[in-house]
Amino acid sequence: MTSADKPEDAAATDPQRPPRRLRLLLSVAAIVLALDIVTKVLAVKLLPPGQPVPIIGDTVTWTLVRNSGAAFSMATGYTWMLTLIATGVVVGIFWMGRRLVSPWWAVGLGLILGGAMGNLVDRFFRAPGPLRGHVVDFLSVGWWPVFNVADPSVVGGAILLVVLSIFGFDFDSVGRRRKDDDTGDSAGE
Repeated sequence: MTSADKPEDAAATDPQRPPRRLRLLLSVAAIVLALDIVTKVLAVKLLPPGQPVPIIGDTVTWTLVRNSGAAFSMATGYTWMLTLIATGVVVGIFWMGRRLVSPWWAVGLGLILGGAMGNLVDRFFRAPGPLRGHVVDFLSVGWWPVFNVADPSVVGGAILLVVLSIFGFDFDSVGRRRKDDDTGDSAGE
């Protein structure tokens, strides 16, 4: 039997699909990670610390800050704990990535993975030292806290995964999940 003779439903059980989805996840993560690292290096090199540089009036500015906590300056004294949690998230995403079938879940998890790894690079390699490094943030929009490329990537990926879950798309299936009692035949009711 050649690959052209396979039944139509073979695509749903194709053992090559998870590796392709893992490659998609890793490609998205690599793009986000590269953008995050490059923009942080440029921000540190070109921006004066703490002094806003206007982009669109005073509403959108470049503002270089070092963040020892999480979003909204939460957990400021627990940088090491944030590092361990982010490391756990990265490990969990790699574990899920081995079973991924849905391309949309691959994109969502890739966004989260790239963002988490971008901030982990700072936590591991920036001052004041390993597991305690401060994350470089440099984008300021209105009243919103200063952030970096990794932050909206993580948030966007999380939103995508929530939407997929709400609408019944699982990470290990291609289409929407069906109700257990849905047989497609309503004549008996």
